[in-house]
Amino acid sequence: MKISAWKKHHKWFGLIFCLFFLLFCISGIILNHRDLVSAVDVSRRFLPSDYEFCKWNGGLMRGSLKIDAPQPAAVCVYGNSGIWLTDSAASAFTDFNVGLPQGADNRNVRGMAQTSDGQLFAATIFGLYRFSNDAWQLVELPCLDGRLTDITTHGDSLIVLSRSNVYMSMPPYNTFNLVTVPAPDGYDAKVSLFRTVWLIHSGELFGLAGKIFVDVMALVIVFLCLTGIVCFVMPRWIKRQKARGADTKAGIGFMKFSFKWHDLLGRKTIVLTLFIALTGWFLRPPGLIALALTKVPPVPGTMLDDPNAWNDKLRMMRYDSIASEWILSTSEGLFSLGSFADRPLRLSNTPPVSVMGINVLTPLVPDSKVCTRLNMSDNLWLVGSFSGLFVWNRTTNMVYDAATLRCIEAQGASPFGSRAVSGFTCHFNHGKPLAVDYAQGTDALPMPDDFRHLPMSLWNLALEVHTGRIFTVLGKASLIYVTFAGLIALWVLWSGYKLRKKKRPFHNGEPSGGSVASQA
Repeated sequence: MKISAWKKHHKWFGLIFCLFFLLFCISGIILNHRDLVSAVDVSRRFLPSDYEFCKWNGGLMRGSLKIDAPQPAAVCVYGNSGIWLTDSAASAFTDFNVGLPQGADNRNVRGMAQTSDGQLFAATIFGLYRFSNDAWQLVELPCLDGRLTDITTHGDSLIVLSRSNVYMSMPPYNTFNLVTVPAPDGYDAKVSLFRTVWLIHSGELFGLAGKIFVDVMALVIVFLCLTGIVCFVMPRWIKRQKARGADTKAGIGFMKFSFKWHDLLGRKTIVLTLFIALTGWFLRPPGLIALALTKVPPVPGTMLDDPNAWNDKLRMMRYDSIASEWILSTSEGLFSLGSFADRPLRLSNTPPVSVMGINVLTPLVPDSKVCTRLNMSDNLWLVGSFSGLFVWNRTTNMVYDAATLRCIEAQGASPFGSRAVSGFTCHFNHGKPLAVDYAQGTDALPMPDDFRHLPMSLWNLALEVHTGRIFTVLGKASLIYVTFAGLIALWVLWSGYKLRKKKRPFHNGEPSGGSVASQA
């Protein structure tokens, strides 16, 4: 390609997509430091209307729990923005977040449980809380090494899951024991290539130092974007100032500075900036598909090189009283185990579960309508995720679509459902089990109108920006936004590198071969 073509590609692609590159960098820095921004919220009034809550959608209701205290026969409704108290008719809602830290991210409740002695617990992604003295009190968990994902009870036992370990406590639930689940049979210590690339892209693979390094590279790209704009705008501004007879010395100096460092930093960091853009591109389809299907040995000395076979893999746990065993949902699939000391056994013929994780895992009572329609009284479970809602017969290992009650093996099509299930409740509408759709919500109970604009955490907003979902005007095309923008970023960086030897001296405020923008 001729040098003139490289110049045009670098200039115009860079200018047109500069704003999107800046959004990638700024949102990426925010995503890298979730703990630091967990208390910062953004009003949904300033976001596209698709981000308003409606009928408990968007994860606003993950689940519900009927409790005996602090109010008799009250129902707790919880989700990604906190907890509310209501009754079985959902006639009114009372805020039940006193004691929880400020910020929607800090009030992202993964589950609730009430113990046999009446104590009430809530697990947020950042910590475990006990309701005491009319407020939520933080409960210390030993060696907490990641986000919490679930909480449940079995008899007198209270079980809390993080993404890597199990925490178990007995009455009076003042201390918790850390339980590391044994590795399953056939465990080879390999990890997902997708997760490896994800952690490399963010720098988290190498701890805080790695994240800071990637943050610095993001700032470099921000600097390249801003100086590129300067190199495009300043020559025209200088010409206008000269035509007016104004002094342009300061403007020329600023332009020279911008061009020099745009060129120098661009050349010196080209390998790193290309690598960051390429790893980000692979985290979305089509590159994602290849990564998700590949496993590799963990990088030695990094956070992936962990003796815990379940590092960052645990999602949900429920006790199957009929089979007398635990069901463990992980990013590697569904497993069963008789006790926490047993090796988990991988279950076959299980319902499909989205890579986003499981959201519903609950047994069906034998006299439910589903059991009646299926003419079954076996060990039936509802399993829901962004891949749909399914009925799972644990006795026969048959799986049925919950909407049609057709065996998914008999459909002759993809077993993925049409609903993105984000929650579940059976405490309203006369106890009828109802799934909550992420997009459509549920009609099981009315949502107060003032919930529409409950704040969104800054971290979640950054995630929407980074993935392109914030551009709702694109519709389904937002799914390929990162793929397209990533290719453009790679091309802008590479075309700039091809111009690295074409630096020319300044004359009268611009390079001799044309404007600064065309040279940069």
